[in-house]
Amino acid sequence: MALKMRNMIPEDDRRVAPVGEPAPPWMVNYADLMTELVCFFIILYALSAALSKDMQKAQQEVQEMIKEGKMAGQVAMDKEGMRITLEEQSQMAFFESGKADMTDQMRAQMDKLAPVLLKLSEKHDIVVEGHTDNIPIATKLYASNWELSTARSTSVVKYLLSSNFSPKRLSAVGYGEYHPIVPNDTEPNRKKNRRVVFFIKNNPYPEAKANGPPVPAKKAAGQPGAEQPAAPVEAVPAAEPAPAPAAEGEVPPAAGAAGTEGGQ
Repeated sequence: MALKMRNMIPEDDRRVAPVGEPAPPWMVNYADLMTELVCFFIILYALSAALSKDMQKAQQEVQEMIKEGKMAGQVAMDKEGMRITLEEQSQMAFFESGKADMTDQMRAQMDKLAPVLLKLSEKHDIVVEGHTDNIPIATKLYASNWELSTARSTSVVKYLLSSNFSPKRLSAVGYGEYHPIVPNDTEPNRKKNRRVVFFIKNNPYPEAKANGPPVPAKKAAGQPGAEQPAAPVEAVPAAEPAPAPAAEGEVPPAAGAAGTEGGQ
């Protein structure tokens, strides 16, 4: 029931509610429901990688290998995709010190991980990230840890290419020492920071589309619709210039007579 006060306009008066009656009480609950649905779909979009079946299967396979001790590292998934991290252990080194050549231990790790990555590469792009510790390096081949980390990730990409991976699905990135997961204060921590990360992107790189209609093939001469060569144009001889008028008192030479050269 609307309140009525002296010298006040009732709240249901058309002059204070020109667009109609006040909203019914159920409208508030309906608006809250719509807001919650929007938030729900945003969460689903953000977790689209986690809801992917191939991503879930690959994550389970990698986690089982880590639990069984076949692989040293970790696997995590977020809205952008999945990251598989291979970390060096006390008796395991992925590369020679200051070099980008893979060791036998790293090749053994890659032989176990390559089948899982090969299935994912059918629909997803894989970015190989190289990371180093903070010990400075300056050699003839690598002037800094940036070059070293990029060379190491490129070596891993080349190894995957030899295992029938599509080149358009692979890329190499080097981050140097600028993305450590633990402080570089002890040797065990530096080993963890010297790692290789496989980033499986949720959204693949967009492919270019051909622009414009196809160019028709040229037809042979004599076929219907073939372009006919243009007719040759006969050369027209240039007109001889008219003789200059003779000066007053000068006898013009006869037509066809040869002129005489001066300096006799």
